[in-house]
Amino acid sequence: MFTGIVLGLGTISAISPKGEGLEFTILPDFILDEPKEGESIAVNGVCLTATTIHRDMFRADISHETLRRTTLGRLKSGSRVNLERALRLGDRLGGHIVSGHIDGVGKVTARRDLKAFLEFEISPPKELMRYIIEKGSIAIDGISLTVNSVTKERFTVAIIPHTAKITTMGMRQPGDEVNLEVDLVGKYIEKLIAPWKGGKDRGSQIDMDFLQQHGFLGQ
Repeated sequence: MFTGIVLGLGTISAISPKGEGLEFTILPDFILDEPKEGESIAVNGVCLTATTIHRDMFRADISHETLRRTTLGRLKSGSRVNLERALRLGDRLGGHIVSGHIDGVGKVTARRDLKAFLEFEISPPKELMRYIIEKGSIAIDGISLTVNSVTKERFTVAIIPHTAKITTMGMRQPGDEVNLEVDLVGKYIEKLIAPWKGGKDRGSQIDMDFLQQHGFLGQ
């Protein structure tokens, strides 16, 4: 589990074939304190397992499925990536709950360089639009961001100078692809209410009687 608060950038120093997937060797720009083999590290928002890890490098395997569903297969030796280590109990939850399981790949459709920040317009896969709400949270390449505005097909986010400096968002240009993870809470809510939303057992959507019966409203 992660928070979307990127620790810093890293560089892919080597990519090697491994079965149907790949093995990445990554050099972080920062020291990996107390490295532990098998720990989870988010690379551009994708949760990977460190098969080998030292204070100044780690290796991780990327499966065929991960390559198919994310942008990791487009990376090359020398590519810069966002890195975040897994959340520990007692850590500050500065962003939002991020699982590291990518929902889809979006495309940067516009970049606007404003005085105090950068504004990006992102086009996500159509099936993800229902989870994206104005002022809601979304992870873009592992970065926890707030959605500024939403249209039928796109959404915008604003990037402050600090975020642009320590993450890959400062490098993003129109046409670039990015990993997207929508808010986990929204997906769980959709799953939980699905049987009650026009299902055969009820024949109608959630109503005030249902909410009161299940303790959501006062008596």
